Parts: sequence; structure tokens; C-alpha cells
Amino acid sequence: MIRKIIALSAFTAALALGAQNIHTVVKGDNAYNISKKYGISTAELYRMNPKVQDGKISIGEVLVVGKSTGSKPAAQSAQLGKIIIQPKQTIYGLTKQYKISEADLRALNPNLDSNMKIGSEVTLPLAAISSYGGNQVIAAQNSSVETPAVAEKTVNSDANDTYMVQPKDNYYKLTRKFSLTQKELFAMNPGLEEKGLRPGETIIVQGNTSSPAPAKSATEKIETDTPAPNTYTTTSTADDYVTYTVQSGDTVFGILNKFGIGLDELLTLNPNLSSGLKAGMVLKIKKLDAGYVKKSGDALNVVIMLPFGFDTNDSKFRTLSLDFLSGAKLAIERSAASGQKLDVKIIDAGNEASFKNSLTQINSDNTDLIIGPFFKSNVLQVLDYVKTQKIPVVAPFANSDDLLKFENLILIETNQSVFADRIVKEVKDVYSDQKIYIVADDDKSNANYLKTNLEKTLKNANVVIVNSGAEIEPDKNMMTGQSAPVIAILASDRDADGDAFANRMMALSKEISGIKAFSMYYSPIFERKVDELSQVNLVYLMDRKVDSEGRFEKEILEAYKSKYCKTPPKYSIIGFDIVNDMLSRENKKGEIFKQMNKVQTQLATKFEFEKIRNGAYVNKGYRVVRLLPN
Repeated sequence: MIRKIIALSAFTAALALGAQNIHTVVKGDNAYNISKKYGISTAELYRMNPKVQDGKISIGEVLVVGKSTGSKPAAQSAQLGKIIIQPKQTIYGLTKQYKISEADLRALNPNLDSNMKIGSEVTLPLAAISSYGGNQVIAAQNSSVETPAVAEKTVNSDANDTYMVQPKDNYYKLTRKFSLTQKELFAMNPGLEEKGLRPGETIIVQGNTSSPAPAKSATEKIETDTPAPNTYTTTSTADDYVTYTVQSGDTVFGILNKFGIGLDELLTLNPNLSSGLKAGMVLKIKKLDAGYVKKSGDALNVVIMLPFGFDTNDSKFRTLSLDFLSGAKLAIERSAASGQKLDVKIIDAGNEASFKNSLTQINSDNTDLIIGPFFKSNVLQVLDYVKTQKIPVVAPFANSDDLLKFENLILIETNQSVFADRIVKEVKDVYSDQKIYIVADDDKSNANYLKTNLEKTLKNANVVIVNSGAEIEPDKNMMTGQSAPVIAILASDRDADGDAFANRMMALSKEISGIKAFSMYYSPIFERKVDELSQVNLVYLMDRKVDSEGRFEKEILEAYKSKYCKTPPKYSIIGFDIVNDMLSRENKKGEIFKQMNKVQTQLATKFEFEKIRNGAYVNKGYRVVRLLPN
């Protein structure tokens, strides 16, 4: 009763202000979503309601939200109705029956994929239901359904040194947007690192707004959740602890499993968990052990082993090695210029047969980091050579299951199963009973892995493995006899297979709409035919891709060209990325393993290491590229 009296008093007070809109706070409301609902800024909401300046809003509280205009604020009315999903209905079938695009259908039904079950309700234009519904069962119709207006993403603050946090903001975006470091951002906003970014909250950014980087082509989108070089993201280290920034969708159970810790340990390190798990919260995970500590001197002693083959007269990998070294040297010079003390030794690893002789050049009593060699058999020999000292060894290209047991090994190449698992997830997100084709390479291991996991993940999936993109055919609708779209996946890294796959996808897109295409690998034709392949919403994965518009990337490309008078070739980029990343993780004590939880993106490579329990550090970083229709 007391709460009702308070609410009524607030309501009466609001009316006394004149003809104004009011809003009664309900569960889940905050300043940000209320301001967006009524088309005002959070600053305006605070001005009209001084009592909520501290951001605390209580359920049942009545807020002034602007002058009344006699119409519903920030909303547009549309005549909509709902239908009940019947057996065998699909998203594609609805778009054809009701003459609506898939984009419009999804806009009206944000949870469309989860709602495509028999008996579920789907929202459609009322006119379309009346014209094309036939005997379709219709749910109770709303004569006027509010559709919130799309909010602008750019928010202007009242002062040049403040900024209102948006739902998809993260520290990386803000530091780039306002030319700040994370330390500067945290220093200007005490408590921000602990509580995280909260949509609708105003933070201090010092007014150093810089012009945003040029937007990418509307038809190509690279996943933007990758961090700047040498900056922390979800997992990092601070004060000798592994720390983790909670992401949307995280659960305590999931975090315990991810890091292999107990609930009592997590609660002991994070008393603030008593108020609940919230996105943006920074958690201490566990105390770090040194793993390896350098033995003497101020300089970091680094060995780089490359198969030049000078002594063995084997030049097979010499060009590759020279390119790798050119990129590595640029990284070394940058690290030295920043004040890092380095003593770097380059060793000719010869070839696999003669490799053992090169090991004698390594002083295992005073080496802090070994980068290389390239071949698995040689990596195993190095690991055996330094096993008592546990010197960190970085394998640039070798990656196999028998290497996973070595705790001092860092594997750079991302395993193919990581790519395949992401493709399964991408397919699951758009799957609606379509037939699925997988284009295989000769050994079919990737294709078989995909098929097995798709059949486990999707209900009654019809998955077919073929040898060429030319074998992909439209499906047939059993009721109408008309062609129906399919899902196609490329599981081969051969350019010829990529060409055939892309050409078939482009041809099918002209015959039928709704085709979905995915690829575990990049193929050159994907960049040559962006516009055409965007019609099938092609999604492909890349272990490396240079963002030519990035500020850091431009700086490195210009530095390389100035030094070598050419654009860096593939293995120069790899050499720079690996050496720059590894050196950035080293501290003065050589404690590289304390820094392995940092997620970093260098010139082209994303490094996101995961430690195998009692084993190696494995890179699981990659880029996702989406081709979107204009």
C-alpha cells in the first residue's frame, strides 16, 4: 500500500508540471533504455528528473520523459498480426507465401530462429496475412503494434570531455575512438575497471575525440571484436593474477569450467560477486605462477631458428626464412626502441636431417625464449634439449596432438577443428531444415568432422558430402515441387575448389534466393567477387587478414616499406606478428607465461591462447569475414 501511495504522489507531481509524458519504471528498466524508448538523451532524462542523477531507478517510480505530443513517442505504428506455425513451415516458406523479404521478417521477429516451432507465433503484416494466409491459423491480432524507432548510434554529450556508453561499446573501441590508453581511461573514471562499461552511463573521455576510421565497404564486414595490439580484452593479467572481463551471456558455471577453478576460490577472490554476475565486471581468476624466470642479466636472450640451409646447401625454405626474418627484425627494432633490452641470436636450423647440429648453438643456461624451428620433428628435439630448464618454445607452424603435452610450448597455428566448430555454430544460427552440402578435399577429414558435428547439433539434418561445388543443387519443396534454398560449406583450402564453389554459389543465387554459403578457408575469389557472393551471405574464416584501414596496421606497413622498399609478403607478416606478439608478452623477469592470457591482434594475426590442462598454449584466434548484401 505504501508503494502505491508513493507512486500516486509522484504521478500527481508529474501532472503538475504541465502536459508531459510520464513513464512508470518496471523491472529491467534503466536510464539508457528509457531514454531510447522516448527518443531523448540520458542527459535530458536526468535534467527532467534530478532525483535520478545518480542512476538509481526504482521499480514503480514515475519519471518525466518529455512534452506530450499526442502521439506515441519514438515509435511508428504498423498494422500487424500473428500466425501460428504449422508443420513443415520454414523461414523460406514464409517469405514466399507472404511475399516478405527475410530481412523484414527477421526485423519483425528478432527471435525468429528459436520461434520456428510448431505452435509458435510469428508476427507478419496484417495485410499479408489477409491476402496470402489462406487457411493459416491466426493468433489474436493487434490492430496497432508499436515498433521502436531505430536509435542513432552516435551520441552527443553535453560536454566535449564526456561520453555516453552504448550497448556494444568495449574498452578497445573507446580507446581508439578517443585516442586514449586503457590506463588513462581507468584513471579518469575511478572504479570503471572493476564495475565495467554500463550502457547509458556517462564517462569522462578528456574530449580527445578523433575522426573515426573510414567505414568498411557495406558488403564486407570483418568481425570487430578483436583488440588493438598489446591491449587487454576479456582475459588479461594484473597484480600477478589472471583477470577476466565478463561477457554478455557468461555464467558462473561457464567461467569455472573455462578456467578450471572452484566456486569457493572464485568467491574468495571476488567478493563483489555477491551482487551477481554482470557483463563488463572484471574478475580475478587465480594467482599466477612464474612458469619460467630468466636466470641472469637485464637483457632478454632470444633465439630464432630458421631453416636457411646455408651449411647443408638446402635452399628449399631459404626465401621463406629470409621473409620471416625481415618481419622479425622490424618487430625487434620496435621493441628495442621502446626500451626493451634484447640479445637476439639467429640460428640456421638447416634441414630436418641436420637439425641436431644446430642445437649446440643454443646456450640452454642463458636463453629466455626460442622462436622456431618450423618442423614438428625439430620442435620435439628442441623441447627435449631444454626440458630441464623449461625454456619457452614458440612453434610458428607445427601443430599436432602429440605436441599438446608440453607445458613450455606455444603453438601459433590454429587447429582446423577450431575453424570447423565455428562453421557449425554459424550454420546452426541460420538453419531451418535446409539441405546441407559440404565440399570436401581429397582426405575428407574436415568434411567428415563437419558432417558428424552438424548431425549432432541440428535436428534431422540432411548433410551430404560432395567432391566439387559443381555438385551442389537446389533442394525441392515436397509440397509445391518448387526449388528450395540450401546451405553450402567449403571444407577445402585449394584455390581451385574455392573457385568452383564460388562460381556455383553465384549461379545458384540467380536461380533462387535464400542460399547460404560458408567456408572454413579464405579463397582469392572471395575478394574478387564480393558483390556477387554477398547475395549468398558468404561467411568465411581467416587465420590472418590485414585491416588496411587500421591505424596500427598502416604504421607497420609504412615502416616495413620504408625499411625494405616493398610491401611485406606473407611470411614477413607472419614473422613480424609472432615476434612482436611474443616480445610484448615478456617482462623483465622473462615471465612470458604470465602474459599468455592477453588477447592481442598484431598486423594480421589474432592471438588468443588457451592453455591445455597440464599442456601447451594453443592459439585459437581467427577472423570472421561476412559478405553482406547492399
